[in-house]
Parts: sequence; structure tokens; C-alpha cells
Amino acid sequence: MTMDNLFYRKTKSRFDVKATARKLLKNRKLLVMCGIATVVAGIVVFGNRGILQRVRLQQQKAELEVKIKQAEQETKALQSQSKALDGDKKAIEKVAREKYGMVREGEKVYKVNKGQ
Repeated sequence: MTMDNLFYRKTKSRFDVKATARKLLKNRKLLVMCGIATVVAGIVVFGNRGILQRVRLQQQKAELEVKIKQAEQETKALQSQSKALDGDKKAIEKVAREKYGMVREGEKVYKVNKGQ
């Protein structure tokens, strides 16, 4: 034995897939347990109530919550516009002019081309 072997760390052998597979095939209990564990892991991750399905549902929930907030804001804006139109003649006139292109008697409408 040389002195070099005493002071240097031994190199670790690399993981040998073939040797591990041979050991697994020889040990039937371990083989069955690994098979069961693989099936259970597959069900937990990819199943109907699995992790991936839960992530998809959470994303859908977040998207729907954003849509709900937008719809609520739009509803509030429409309600305030509706209240304004109930009794305010100026608001009614504004909507009639802008949305429906109505004019008073005797008024002239000038259209301006923005592109020129």
C-alpha cells in the first residue's frame, strides 16, 4: 500500500443504471413496491383530481375573477349613466347627439375628415 492511497479521498463510483436494474429485478418485493409507487404517483399527478388539474382550475378561477371585476365595473358605469339619464336633460341630449347623431332644429352639422 502506498502513502498516496491513505491521504486522498477515494473517487465515488458513478450511478450504474444497469446494476440497479439487476438488483431491482432480483428483489421482487422491491419491484412490486416500485410499481405500486409509480402508479400512485401517476394518479396523484395526472389523475382527474391530481395536481395538474388543480393548477389548471386555479388558473381558470383567476381568469374568471378578473372577468367578474371587469363586468362589475362596467355594470357600475352603466348604472351611473342610467341614473344620469333618468332626469338630467343635458345628459339625455349628450347621448342623443353622440350616440344617435341627432341635432336640434335649425342646426347645421359639419363633418371634419381627420385623415387630411
